[in-house]
Amino acid sequence: MVQAKETTGAASRQVALPPYWEEAKIELMKRDRIMKKLIPQFGDLHLVGHDDPFITLARSIVKQQVTAKAADVAWKKLLALCPKCTPAQVLKAGAEQLGECGLSKRKTEYILDLADNFKAKKVHASQWHEMDDEAVIAELVQIRGITRWTAEMFLIFNLLRPNVLPLDDPGLIQGISQNYFSGEPVSRSDAREVSANWEPYRTVATWYLWRSLDPVPVK
Repeated sequence: MVQAKETTGAASRQVALPPYWEEAKIELMKRDRIMKKLIPQFGDLHLVGHDDPFITLARSIVKQQVTAKAADVAWKKLLALCPKCTPAQVLKAGAEQLGECGLSKRKTEYILDLADNFKAKKVHASQWHEMDDEAVIAELVQIRGITRWTAEMFLIFNLLRPNVLPLDDPGLIQGISQNYFSGEPVSRSDAREVSANWEPYRTVATWYLWRSLDPVPVK
C-alpha cells in the first residue's frame, strides 16, 4: 500500500508511505526479536497521516476522554456544521452551535481557542516541519486543551516524525506489556529501556505495538 485514497470528512487526498517506513521495518526486525515476529503480520499496512494541522488537532481534542464511538459522532456533527473545518468557520459557528455537536463546554472552549490561535497566527504552523520535535511540543502545549500526549500524536500523525515515543499513551504501554513482559505491569522506565533498541524509529515500533492490540490502523 504505497499509496491509498483517504477521506478525512473535510477533504480527500492521496496518502503516501512515510519515506523512512521500509528502512525502519528492516532495521527494527534486525535489532528486536519481538518486532521480527510482529512486523510481518501486517503486510504493507503503514502509518497514515493527516496533512491539515488544524483538523488534526481539533479532532484530537474531540477524542479526549470519551469513547471512540462518542468521539466519532461528535466529529461528524462538527463536520456537518463546519464542512471545511477551517479556523474561520469554527469561530463563526461559535460556542452554542459547537456545543450542540455534543461537545462539552470545556472542549468547545478548547476548540475555539485552537481556532483563534490559528486564525491570529499565534502559532507557527507553517514552520513546524522545520522545527525539532521538542520545539513543536513546546509551542503546542501553550494552547488550551493540548497536552504533551496530544502534541506527540500530532508529531506522529501530521508531521510523520519517525522517532516519537509517547510514554503517556496507554496503548503503547499495554503493547509493551503484552509483547515484552507477558502482560505484567510496565513502568515508564521499562518502556524507555525497551524502546532504546528502536531508535531512531520509535514511532514505527509504537505503531506496530498499537496494531498488535487493534489490527485496524489508527487514523
